[in-house]
Amino acid sequence: MSTYQQDIEQFRQLLKERQSWNAINPEYAARMKTQNRFKTGLDIARYTAGIMRRDMAEYDTNPANYTQSLGCWHGFIGQQKMLSIKKHHGNTDKRYLYLSGWMIAALRSEFGPLPDQSMHEKTSVPALIEELYTFLRQADARELGHLFGALDDANAKGDMVKAQGIQKEIDNYQTHVVPIIADIDAGFGNEEATYLLAKKMIEAGACCIQIENQVSDAKQCGHQDGKVTVPHEDFLAKINAVRYAFLELGVDEGVIVARTDSLGAGLTQKVPVSQEPGDLASQYTAFLETTPVNSVEDLAEGDTAMKIGGKLVKPVRLPNGLYKFKAGSGEDRVVLDCITSLQNGADLLWIETEKPHIGQIAGMVNRIREAVPNAKLVYNNSPSFNWTLSFRQQIFDAWSEQGKDVSNYDRANLMSVEYDLSELAQEADAKIRSFQADAAKEAGIFHHLITLPTYHTAALSTDNLAKGYFGDQGMLAYVEGVQRREIREGLACVKHQDMAGSNLGDDHKEYFSGEQALKASGENNTMNQFG
Repeated sequence: MSTYQQDIEQFRQLLKERQSWNAINPEYAARMKTQNRFKTGLDIARYTAGIMRRDMAEYDTNPANYTQSLGCWHGFIGQQKMLSIKKHHGNTDKRYLYLSGWMIAALRSEFGPLPDQSMHEKTSVPALIEELYTFLRQADARELGHLFGALDDANAKGDMVKAQGIQKEIDNYQTHVVPIIADIDAGFGNEEATYLLAKKMIEAGACCIQIENQVSDAKQCGHQDGKVTVPHEDFLAKINAVRYAFLELGVDEGVIVARTDSLGAGLTQKVPVSQEPGDLASQYTAFLETTPVNSVEDLAEGDTAMKIGGKLVKPVRLPNGLYKFKAGSGEDRVVLDCITSLQNGADLLWIETEKPHIGQIAGMVNRIREAVPNAKLVYNNSPSFNWTLSFRQQIFDAWSEQGKDVSNYDRANLMSVEYDLSELAQEADAKIRSFQADAAKEAGIFHHLITLPTYHTAALSTDNLAKGYFGDQGMLAYVEGVQRREIREGLACVKHQDMAGSNLGDDHKEYFSGEQALKASGENNTMNQFG
């Protein structure tokens, strides 16, 4: 007997014991229970954490089993993404959602659009997690509602074969609820603040929290200048805070992504105290840019002197009090950051790079794997990269090294449309197409995400509509460019009333009021025009 049929029977037995509940239909109650599989955010977090752990184990066996996600800034965007994935690919396996701090700052702050500097309200992070899962659960309820309606029709017509097929679909229904990798930025404060926010995120449903090693009150976007990192001890305290939050709430398989911004960060706010030679603090300070101190005359008023590597030196300090790292030390600092994080509780790594170059990423990952063999990455396939220019230049450079004639190409101008149909451009596009699979195999990338794609798609589609609608196309711009495509391509939201829950509401009205129900889905509902 299926779970759905078991629920019907259990409700039937319960109602026999509650004579005053005789208006309740046990099958309707079972349907509502089936449509609401996840009762709390913690149920979601535990379920999705299990998915991520299984996916990570499968990737370790075969890197072709990499996972992907797209950043979503609204519940509807996340819902439509998962509906599209199920429509086109049949299942949601190894496909997640990403919650971007950048997009919350830019689109969801009460202050209006903000830069990615942790100035937005920290409460907006768990609020968006809850919103995303609300929309995904509604997608489940809507699709199951359609299946229940089809089951009723098949039973009414006496078509038992079709009814059995629909019952099987109900029993094997795959939820739209998938893991969310949620950005906690640099923790929005000290380790206690990080712990408190992590708890709220987990309670909202997050099974995976990504945290970065920048200074919380001086946090910058990973693709901008002026990034300031913290000593390892400070970062590890925040990793511990997130782990304690997971354990306290019973999400024992919760996943922590430790992000390092050291590749592009040339500054530190704080010099850690070394307890013994070679410890983490001394390794961190060894990366500082310094000048020798031979006598007290080498020190100005207020200068700091340090003993590093057996020598007395003065760290280079900027007018704002920040200390500089040695030029060219970024990759070494990234490797140390990653090894230290994995050895102290993190599960996955995030290395923020300035370009999408597999060789660069693999070079760092191979060094990390000398210490932690199963190290793997979450990687930002960032819209901050000019992917077209970067890959065309990579092909140009490769051809040059091979001795191939590149005289027909201007390396600095390869973004030009005149190259779009060229052999070089086609090879570059082929490399872009295979980038995720290649990087998963060659550079240890378990999860590929695009942080801000739906920010850009919203802007592009709105631009296209505005150009035609307010120009000479008028209403045709919408009909041809939007609605007709929705119909032809089978988008569920062409029936926007249904998408917003109109049919679900009608079902509930019938459950609650019986024949007295005032329903919206009658023959005069214009949604019927869409079949």
